[in-house]
Amino acid sequence: MEKPLVEEPVLEEIVIPAENAVFWLDKNGIWQNESGRFRKKRIIDLFNASLRKDEQGYYVTQINGNRREKVYFRYEDTALFAVDFELADGLIATLNNGEKKELYPKNLFIQNDCLYSEDGLERIKFSERCLIKAFKVIESEDDRDFLRINGTRHPIRNLDS
Repeated sequence: MEKPLVEEPVLEEIVIPAENAVFWLDKNGIWQNESGRFRKKRIIDLFNASLRKDEQGYYVTQINGNRREKVYFRYEDTALFAVDFELADGLIATLNNGEKKELYPKNLFIQNDCLYSEDGLERIKFSERCLIKAFKVIESEDDRDFLRINGTRHPIRNLDS
């Protein structure tokens, strides 16, 4: 017996432009509002998990009854942060939105003492916690930095030099 087709409800979309958003993401990947940094882990996790991007930019979204709320927000550096990583045959980063993404050593660079990866048009910044972990696999020699994966050293571009 075939299952009856269930029509998806049509959701009214409410869009809030970034200039009207009451929250933002600071240069360290911390959600902020006029009262300061978000403190409740549940709220932080919800914001991070609902982080998306479209042609208009980055936004957070939620379904509220029969409405889909889409709030674009400001960010000071980038909206994507590597919050953890693992080394296997490559560098697999866990991003602040929960996505796991392979980052290629050739795309890493240092700027203003921060570690980044360029992934197409995306710029991913390593969080402070992630940087502390990365220090175990980053080597310096003659003012150059290298990422060591499985015994191979990969140079990291320094845009400050």
